[in-house]
Formats: sequence, structure tokens, C-alpha cells
Amino acid sequence: MAAITPKSVALENKPVRSESQWETVLRRFARHRMAMISLFILVIIFGLSIFAPIITPFPRDQIDQSRRFFQPLTINPETGEMHWFGTDHLGRDYYTRLLYAARVSLTVAVTSTLLSTLIGLTLGMLAGYFGGWVDMIISRTLEFVATFPLLVILLILVAVLLDNENLIPIPGFVLNIIMAITSVDRIDNARVIAVVILTIALLFWTGTARLMRGMVLSVREQPFIESSRALGGSNLRIMTRHVFPNAFPPIIVDFTLGLNGILVLESSLSFLGFGIQDPIPTWGNMLNFAQSYAFQHPWMTLVAGLPILLTSLAINYVGDGLRDALDPKMKI
Repeated sequence: MAAITPKSVALENKPVRSESQWETVLRRFARHRMAMISLFILVIIFGLSIFAPIITPFPRDQIDQSRRFFQPLTINPETGEMHWFGTDHLGRDYYTRLLYAARVSLTVAVTSTLLSTLIGLTLGMLAGYFGGWVDMIISRTLEFVATFPLLVILLILVAVLLDNENLIPIPGFVLNIIMAITSVDRIDNARVIAVVILTIALLFWTGTARLMRGMVLSVREQPFIESSRALGGSNLRIMTRHVFPNAFPPIIVDFTLGLNGILVLESSLSFLGFGIQDPIPTWGNMLNFAQSYAFQHPWMTLVAGLPILLTSLAINYVGDGLRDALDPKMKI
């Protein structure tokens, strides 16, 4: 029989550290195999887009009619460098264009999703928390915006706003930030990107607002909210310290779904010729040019469309992993 020592008694009496909510979520998410693989793919895609100016072998807009429609894995006869994904109809390196296109498409998708989520969170929380006439105004506005055929309205708004620069004045520092992130070299090109971001964000917030309103309605009458009110807590403090944290987890999943939807939406705009246009590369306008040569050079369509498909699937799987990790009823 082992002797009982003061040290062993102290070890037995030592309090066991409990796992926090977010540690549990991370542990459950790490068990989701497809979500982890998809997250790894997204890290690679974002990393390649960020370091595109360093790792791309050719200038983004370098035109050379002598090397039009080079097939993938063709060596440039002048420089000896490899055209990994071939060249396009103007002789521009497809691999280089694809990585720079990722910078633009992902910037538009992430920024638009952040802005639309912020708008939806704010309006949904105000509607759910205050109710009454505030809820009525926001809910009617939400229903009105949600009835729009999204793609059609986006096509019209983008066309109108791009032709009338004074309708939405965009600060110069915002345009400079966009130019730095996306590597565009002209202020008017940065303005096109900014208009697309704002237009998408102003029409894409309704789902988040509806979800946030429902979550706040389910939380606002809980005993801990009433206790906070009784202790003199202000509405702002109650919303930010108590309501928002309890309603936040589903918003994370909603963000990933919105990111995926906006990525495809921006690609659709560019593909149809109403979004960001050549010479600024995006996945959508590259696919637009590629489909013109789909029969003569089918690899162009495959190379241009595969990043959209791969990124969209990866975001979906990450969203599924987050949904399962945040739901304690799900077994992972």
C-alpha cells in the first residue's frame, strides 16, 4: 500500500482547470477532418495571393503577342522561365494573373462580407433588443431589400454608380488602401473595386440581420439580462456585454456562408461584364475571357474556374466544421 504523503494530498486537492467554451470549440473543430483540410487549402490560397508580387515570375500585365495561348508547363523561349498555367490571348502569364486575381476577388469577398455582417449585426441587434417601432422600421426595410432580385439589382447599381462618380464619394485614403492591397496602379481602378464592395455590402446584410434579430429575441428576456437591467446597466452595456456574446456563435457560421455567396456573386458580376474589368484580373473576368476560347483552348476555362470552385468548397466545409463545433448536440 502506497504511503500517503503531503505532496500526494496536495496533488489530489489541486483544482482541475476547466476547458473554456472557445477551447472546446477549437478542439471539436480540429476533429472535423474535412474542415481542417479545407482550412489548410484556404491558408494556401490566401498566402499565395498575399505573396503574389514576390513569387510570380512575370509582370502581371506584360503583353507579348509572340507567346499567345501557351499551354501549361511551357517554358518561355526567351527567358527560360516556366509558364505554369500557360498564357492567355494577349500572351500574359496565366499563373501570375491568377494569383493577382485572387488578391482582388478575395479582397472584395472578405471586405464586402465584413461590411454586410457589421450592418446586419447592428440592425438586427437594435431590432431585436428594442422592439416596437424600431423593430417595425428595420424589419420592413429588411423585407423590402430582401425582395430585390439580387444579381439584377447589383448589375444596375454597379453600372449607374460607375458612370456617376459623385453619387458615392469615396475618401482618398480608402482608395489608397485598396490600391495597396489589390496591387492596382490607378485610382479609377481602385474606385471600381470600392463601388463593387459597397454595392454588394449594402444589399447582402438582410440574412445576418434576420438571424441576429431572432437570436436577440431569444436572449433578451433571460434572467441574467433582467438582472443586469435591475443593477442599472445601460442598454449599450447590456447589448455589448451580455446580448451580443450569447448571440454571436451562429453569426460566425453565417459569415462563412456569406463569404462564399459573395465570392461567387463577385465572380458572376465580373463574368457578365458589369464588375471589375480587364486589365484588372479577377477570377470572374478571367473566366469570361476563357469561355471565349473554351473549344480551342479548354485548359483556360479549367484553370480560371478551378480556384472559384476550390475556394467555394473549402469555405463551405469550414462553415460546416464551425457549425458542428459550435453545436454541443453534434457528435464529432
